[in-house]
Amino acid sequence: MLTADAPLVLLQHGGLDNLSGKTGLAMLRYRQGPIVAVIDPAHAGRSLEAITGIARTVPVVGSMAEALAYGPQVAVVGLAPSGGRLPAEMRADVVAGLRAGLSLASGLHSQLAEDPEFAAVALRPGQWIWDLRREPADLEVAAARCAALPCRRLLAIGTDMAVGKMSACLELLVEARRQGLEARFVGTGQAGILISGQGVALDAVRVDYAAGAVEQAVLQAAAGAGAGALVLVEGQGSLCHPGSTATLPLLRGSQPTDLLLVHRAGQRQVRPREGVAAVAIPPLAELIAAAEALAALGRPDGRRPRVRAVALNTALLGEAEAAAAIAAARSATGLPCADPVRQEAAELLAALLAEG
Repeated sequence: MLTADAPLVLLQHGGLDNLSGKTGLAMLRYRQGPIVAVIDPAHAGRSLEAITGIARTVPVVGSMAEALAYGPQVAVVGLAPSGGRLPAEMRADVVAGLRAGLSLASGLHSQLAEDPEFAAVALRPGQWIWDLRREPADLEVAAARCAALPCRRLLAIGTDMAVGKMSACLELLVEARRQGLEARFVGTGQAGILISGQGVALDAVRVDYAAGAVEQAVLQAAAGAGAGALVLVEGQGSLCHPGSTATLPLLRGSQPTDLLLVHRAGQRQVRPREGVAAVAIPPLAELIAAAEALAALGRPDGRRPRVRAVALNTALLGEAEAAAAIAAARSATGLPCADPVRQEAAELLAALLAEG
């Protein structure tokens, strides 16, 4: 539905400077196609780069009425709020966009196409509302079919939610293509799907079919890929998080040949939630051993995938602190380590493609 060249307006109400806006922030960082405006009344008129640190020139406006002057064709919900419901303060701008003929893309749990008010105004020929967080049709239980693919398949696994698994994969994608390698990306969350145009919203799939949904998405992305190709599978959740079930179906469905561990520097516990006891993140070497052991199970090919490198998120650190944290992670794990956003991804890609 969402083509690579469609001009977008991001509905980013209150999410330009915090993790609630991570979907839109990821699109601003990684979408190659045009983003013509961002709506965030809290920051209207300010420089996008000054707010976010993202070197992209896009006007920040206070309403859909202002954004329409820039010629968008599609409005994209850039927020990922707790509970996945459309924020009330965004509704008027959604209606205004639909009335003006814009299509709408959303990764919220709320199914916007089923909203009577939105359906009543989205009536123009060719206009659509895409709720991407839906379970795909005709799913099957996984059958380890990806193990037979000739391409390399990298799965990013994280020590917690929202530590940068998607960003690490997308930085590797950019670097691989810069080097002339064939590389493909499988989105498994709303931002990854919106950026790449394909994948599966894993958290919308019933648990019995979750590995099968991943398998289907990887097979689709890898169609025609030869032995020299690299398929990068976006990670979700964490083995460390008591509320996450995502890592196991990703392992089963993608049948990875290699793993990338993603960690936020200095984080020792999964991010606390109200009413949930603190849960420690184990030493990285212990988590690597556990992930490799799990990845070796449920495989017809007998392969034992290894964690090849560590992608360290150092966004909260200064330069000297970041360098020290990277050195410490290298020492603790014995693996190559870098921040692919801060330092580019060449070192990590070399480690992932190394033989042995």
